[in-house]
Amino acid sequence: MGSPPQLTPEERAAALLKAKQSRQMRAEIKARVKSQELSVSDVIDLAKSEESIAKMRVLELVESIPGVGKIRGKAILERLEISLTRRIMGLGRHQMDSLTKEFTIPKTSQRGKLIVLSGPGGVGKSTVAKALKDSSGLHVSVSATTRAPRFNEIEGVDYHFVSQDEFDQSIARDEFLEWAEFAGNRYGTPRKAVEEALDSGLSVLLEIEISGARQVKEKMPDAVLVFLEPPTWEELVSRLEGRGTDSPERRAARLALAQEEMAAASFFDKVLINEEVEKVVASLLELASV
Repeated sequence: MGSPPQLTPEERAAALLKAKQSRQMRAEIKARVKSQELSVSDVIDLAKSEESIAKMRVLELVESIPGVGKIRGKAILERLEISLTRRIMGLGRHQMDSLTKEFTIPKTSQRGKLIVLSGPGGVGKSTVAKALKDSSGLHVSVSATTRAPRFNEIEGVDYHFVSQDEFDQSIARDEFLEWAEFAGNRYGTPRKAVEEALDSGLSVLLEIEISGARQVKEKMPDAVLVFLEPPTWEELVSRLEGRGTDSPERRAARLALAQEEMAAASFFDKVLINEEVEKVVASLLELASV
């Protein structure tokens, strides 16, 4: 076998410049996919005329789709029988069709809107969510938790109660849209139920903690984040201290955390003051319908 061709300094510089431009173009395409400006189908079409896009690994493309990530991206390609090293230019017709179908929202229905309700503990988030469950056209997501159910809680209605091992398995399979730990227990939002409701045209409400809201915004930038504030700090303190289900230590921890959480309001898209549950519900339904 002969030795590789020797490049002149000019040819080497041109090759390096071309490689840099290709990397920049692929980075731009992935950013546009992440912002939902481009779909998988759009990128496949662009690859037919742009060599640098054609050489992009399919896994890179899938990982850049909001809500997918590395673990879920690999699982999807394995299910579609697409090699993790396959480039877009190497996809067969059947593989292209399967990949496009996987990430295509049916044209017969408009995708719902994701509303994320958060705020300090004790502000009344669960009361608002419960009131919304009876409202038509808005799906209220049911979280999973590792804590034991309280005497008045129902499996599948208030929470999905799971073991620590089951929660670990869901994390490993990338089945949560977000998850967090508080006071020794973990809470997470099952991704599949949320995605299915949105794809069917239903708007979805997530009632979650602030750290979870930040995770959702990162994965789904079009989510509308709503911060629920108490009418006064004194009223919030009164609500937390009056909780009969919490120990004194748990109430003290909640008060300390609430002070930190109140400072996070500026991160949210909209702030609502929980003076009357009915007014908060009306505002959320209006947001979901806009």
